[in-house]
Amino acid sequence: MTRGMLSCFGRGHHSGSSSSSKTSPAGGHESLQAEEAPGAGAVLVELFSSQGCATSPAAELLISRLGRGDFEQALGGGKVVVLTFHVDYWDYMGWKDPYGSSTSTVRQKAYVEALGLDTIFTPQVVVQGRAQCMGNDEDALLAAINGAPRFPAPSFQATFQRPSPESLQVTLTGSLRTKVDSNGVNIMVVLYENGIVTDCPAGANKGRVISNDYVVRKLEKLCSMKDVSAKKTVSGTVSFSLWDSFNAGKSGVAIFIQNSFHQILGVQSFPLPENI
Repeated sequence: MTRGMLSCFGRGHHSGSSSSSKTSPAGGHESLQAEEAPGAGAVLVELFSSQGCATSPAAELLISRLGRGDFEQALGGGKVVVLTFHVDYWDYMGWKDPYGSSTSTVRQKAYVEALGLDTIFTPQVVVQGRAQCMGNDEDALLAAINGAPRFPAPSFQATFQRPSPESLQVTLTGSLRTKVDSNGVNIMVVLYENGIVTDCPAGANKGRVISNDYVVRKLEKLCSMKDVSAKKTVSGTVSFSLWDSFNAGKSGVAIFIQNSFHQILGVQSFPLPENI
């Protein structure tokens, strides 16, 4: 899309599963099994944001609060998994977002098309791939989550290994717990980082110190599947290259199922063991 179709909006504009871990052996190997929670699974909330957008920091704060459970009562105890995708289309405005990527921009554009929108903007929240709202509008965000369909969380067991200091390998085995038809799905795996603090010396947030959580650092496809029963065993491995300041204690992994219409059919998350 052209720059003329980009917008950075303020609020006035209207347009996980918990896990248990075991001690990691000396070889840097760890297995986690997500706990089965009663009722339906979590809702995936995706924020599209940029350090080059003046109104994105407020949305980032809202998403951080959502992720740590501040709105549990307003959501009736319903669980959420939150992810923040930093886009790169504001980089020309004087500050290049160090976490922005063309992959995030392409993902947001796919949602813009799927949801029938005519503008790509930040901050934008997409809920379960089915609804969207301004990322800094608390009421609209909570309403979208409460109105979203919930699906059983996938029941993957995750095994983590560090083949080298610069890489992380994630092996997943389990079932989708959702029947997949002939349209098929992609099973995606995200490595995200919390507790990012950035001093912005230029751009729309010049002079501000910005805090970011649940920032997607890596996104990989585990596999694509179609005509699969909810109980069929699925397994696969993804490898992530790690950044220089990688800290397992500040990072986590999320797995989500997404169909060809960009709708989310299930999501599951794991913390990383600190000693991996």
